[in-house]
Order: sequence, then C-alpha cells, then structure tokens
Amino acid sequence: MKRFLSYLVGLLVMLLLISTVFFYWASSSTLDSASYASLRQNSFETAVDTDSVYSIVTYNIGYLSGMTNNKAVEKPKSLFDTHLKRVLGALEKVNPDIIALQEIDYDAERSHQVNQEEAIEKLGYKYIAKGVNWDERYLPFPYWPPSMHFGKVVSGQSILSKYPLKDYERIVLPRVEDSPFYRDAFYLERLLQVVKVTIENRDVVLLNVHLEAFDKKTRAIQLAAVMKEFKKYSASYPTILLGDFNSDPKYTDPVVQELFDAPGIGNAAFSKDNYDLTFDTAKPFERLDYIFFTEKTLLEVEGKVLKEFGQASDHLPVELRFKFVK
Repeated sequence: MKRFLSYLVGLLVMLLLISTVFFYWASSSTLDSASYASLRQNSFETAVDTDSVYSIVTYNIGYLSGMTNNKAVEKPKSLFDTHLKRVLGALEKVNPDIIALQEIDYDAERSHQVNQEEAIEKLGYKYIAKGVNWDERYLPFPYWPPSMHFGKVVSGQSILSKYPLKDYERIVLPRVEDSPFYRDAFYLERLLQVVKVTIENRDVVLLNVHLEAFDKKTRAIQLAAVMKEFKKYSASYPTILLGDFNSDPKYTDPVVQELFDAPGIGNAAFSKDNYDLTFDTAKPFERLDYIFFTEKTLLEVEGKVLKEFGQASDHLPVELRFKFVK
C-alpha cells in the first residue's frame, strides 16, 4: 500500500510538472513585443478617386471563419479560401479608401497560417498600420476535443489605406480585473489603434477599436479610455472612431449609449429607430459594429451595413462615405 501511494504521489507530481511546463510554454509569445505595432508602406502604386467623397469600412473579419468562429468543429483550409475569395471580391466592388479590421490573423494555425492582411492589401492598399493583440504559442481552445485547439495564434487589428498613414499608436486597453490567472495568461488584448491619415493635405485621425466582449464592467472602462483619446483628437482634427464595440442598443444600459448621446458625434448607417444589424451573419440579431465621426468636420454622404459579404465572418461590415465640411 505504501509503495502504491508513493507511486501515485510521484505520478501526480509528474503530471503537475508537465502541466506547469506546458502552461508556460503555451502562453508564451512567439514575437518580440516591439513588433506588435508596425506602420509600413508597400512599394506598389495605388489608384485613388479624387471626387471629394471618401469611404471607410469597419469589419470584424472573424479570421475568415464565418459562423464556425470559436466552435469546436472542423475548419478545413477550403473554408477559409472560400471566405477570403468572397471578401476580396466584395471589397473590390465596394472599393473603400480605408479599411479598419478586427480579428485578423497574421500567422495562425487556426486559419492555416495564411497572412490575411497581406492577402487584402494586394487589392491596392499601400499603407498599413498593424496591431498584434494575440500572440500565443499554443492556444488550447476550444477546450474539447484537443484536435480542435487553435494552436499557435498571431492575430490582431489592421488599418489598410490608399492614403498615407502617420503618427501611429497602439494602445492596450484595461484587462478584466478578476479574470483567473489561467484565462488572463491567454487573454486577447483589447486594442485601440490611433493613426492619422492624410487626405488631400488634411489629416484625419482614425481610431480602430475592439472592446471586451464578455465583461460589461471592463467594456465600460475600456470605452472611457477610448473616449478620452477621441475627445483629445476631435478637438483639433476631423476624427473617426470605428470598430467592434460589442454593445447593442437594446442591452440594459449599453456602454455605447455614451456615444449615441454625445453632441456633435455622427453615427453612420444608424438612427435610433432605423438601423441594420451586424451580428451574427446567419440570423442577425445585434448591432455591435459602428462608425462614429465628428459632425463639425465630416459630412455623411452615405452609410450602410454591407450585406454582400455574407457569412465570410460572423460580423457584417459597416461603410461610411463622407466628405469634408467646408
């Protein structure tokens, strides 16, 4: 009996040691954190319209997983290839000047290690602001079965532009305070990207955000930090705040209500009694994605939810076509 107990204790210690080593290995990063924010320029030329009307799109691309996002189901490469083809075709027709993306994979086993940013920028987007917010050597999610684990994930947010970008900043928003250590170690950093785009000799500030999805208190804290940046820039520049806010108008005390109520802030493709939904794409039931802008400097020519993207993601994009207020 004593020998058996000794063997059992030894086995438990060994399992604990293996689990600890795996945990620290899996949650370790694959990149130097200095590379998490990058601003680059492609060598190819890009064509822009000069009709004084410009367009910007926000799109939570859901790493092109469609309605399989976060589900423990088989995701063959053909699924992602089909979704990428659809997104590229739709973007080519919409032809936005600027695209703000969330949940885009740069090097992830879950999306078969296709750099989705590079695939989209080949449509003619010369200027790229990249923000990595998830860098895990091995992500053990969905939890079961292990064959469905995401594995290595390098993912984040990107702003792609046909007009020059400058003064880029990647701001990490506050985390969930009471998250257990094992979840915190694999936490998807919520980011605010801030960059200036120069359009016809005028600087416009873009703020691309992806707020916390599962904890309302944290989402409110994050939005407060975002609003501080928005107010700082909008005092001096035409400013556009866009992205996935994870907040629907029908929620109890939705955090996004602060933006709805603020004077002088426009909301593309949205009015209190008339707005299209962006999530999910199979049977839309929520509006989570928005484009807000400073009305004193920018005029909405047209705004709409782009339904032609179908189920390439679990979100639909939103487009704003705007011009400068003279």
